[in-house]
Amino acid sequence: MNVVKLKCCKVLFAHSHICTSKFCTLNFTFARMNILLLGSGGRESAFAWKIAKSPKCTKLFIAPGNAGTPQYGENVDIKATDFEGIGRFSRENNIDLVLVGPEEPLVKGIHDFFLADEQLKNIPVIGPQAEGAQLEGSKDFSKAFMQRHNIPAAASKTFTRDTLQDGFEYLATAGLPIVLKADGLAAGKGVLICSNLEEAQLELTEMLTHAKFGDASSKVVIEQFLQGIELSVFVMTDGDHYKILPEAKDYKRVGEGDTGLNTGGMGSVSPVPFADSAFMKKVKERVIIPTVEGLKKESIPYKGFIFIGLMNCEGEPYVIEYNCRMGDPETESVMPRIESDFVDLLLGVAEGNLNEKELIISDKIAATVMMVSGGYPGEYLKNKVITGTENVRDSQVFHAGTSIKGDDVITTGGRVLAVTSLQDNLFNALQQATADASRIYFDGMYFRKDIGFDLL
Repeated sequence: MNVVKLKCCKVLFAHSHICTSKFCTLNFTFARMNILLLGSGGRESAFAWKIAKSPKCTKLFIAPGNAGTPQYGENVDIKATDFEGIGRFSRENNIDLVLVGPEEPLVKGIHDFFLADEQLKNIPVIGPQAEGAQLEGSKDFSKAFMQRHNIPAAASKTFTRDTLQDGFEYLATAGLPIVLKADGLAAGKGVLICSNLEEAQLELTEMLTHAKFGDASSKVVIEQFLQGIELSVFVMTDGDHYKILPEAKDYKRVGEGDTGLNTGGMGSVSPVPFADSAFMKKVKERVIIPTVEGLKKESIPYKGFIFIGLMNCEGEPYVIEYNCRMGDPETESVMPRIESDFVDLLLGVAEGNLNEKELIISDKIAATVMMVSGGYPGEYLKNKVITGTENVRDSQVFHAGTSIKGDDVITTGGRVLAVTSLQDNLFNALQQATADASRIYFDGMYFRKDIGFDLL
């Protein structure tokens, strides 16, 4: 950790490198850190953008990063699941804090890997250990956790290949439509909504006996379909204390008017108008507090983010799912609304004093439009040159599925760029983000022009 020693008189300016008083008598140390961020998507671009603004960050490394992240730090050619490579890099580069973006390394135990290594165990990792990451890694685990702690959620039951016939019988008595969820991680593709019994039986068979989603569907959770409007709530916790970050709403369907196939997310807005103080009070009392306290009661250590996917059913919150990390593209709308020093909040998580940190949230509205490759979410175009990002006027462009080839920035993923605008009202934010997305071009590009219209 880099330490800058300064002199200051009556007030210690924790976030400043400059002392303005000529009567300085007190010494204090100002810690600056080398930070390693794991991941390569739009979420990690938004994290990198925010971390780079902090005076507490000396050097930011992003592993592996994308074509946009070098403007905030240094890309490192290491996969987020290469634990040995990450550990070696952390030792050699005096890393002081690791922030894990995606879920896969958390579920596979990167936090545990650091704790088990004598040279790494004192480097704070922001993200839960493998046991806590099961909130996302296993739908069966998370549903059982909700039931144990009386957290409102859809009725459900879990089945395996050996209990397939029991699953058929359960389907016959359940209402329609019905939701089938692969128990494990399935890259966002393991959830099916079936409108009739025959379809549900066929899909359950495909998932359990034909491994439709690989090992992820060796167990399947059959869940009641909830009617309402979705939103995402984000909690930052040090295991004892928590902060509620700005909520957001994302848009999964590829087509305008919420039509077509499900995607990883076509855009997001924050805040969410229907998540008023009365509704959020219910969320806090019925969901957030029981979740944080439930983890403590079960002695499950948890330092990081809890993504709570909620359904607002006529003003009542029900949990759809937990994630053990921030959402994407919601993070691209959430980060611009956080006015506090984000690194200071991360330190609060690492040091167990998050309650002493200040979280300041902007009253402005953020809207994010996701630009995707032609064909997405199916087989999509790749290696298309991206131009026009320099023409964006009043939005932030977060790279997602991009890389650098020679002098060009090219597309490599289905979701390519997230264009976010922060404005005084929702209409202006949506209009600006859409207008700025139109100033960017790559062959086959597509983006929805109606993100957030349902909230106007």
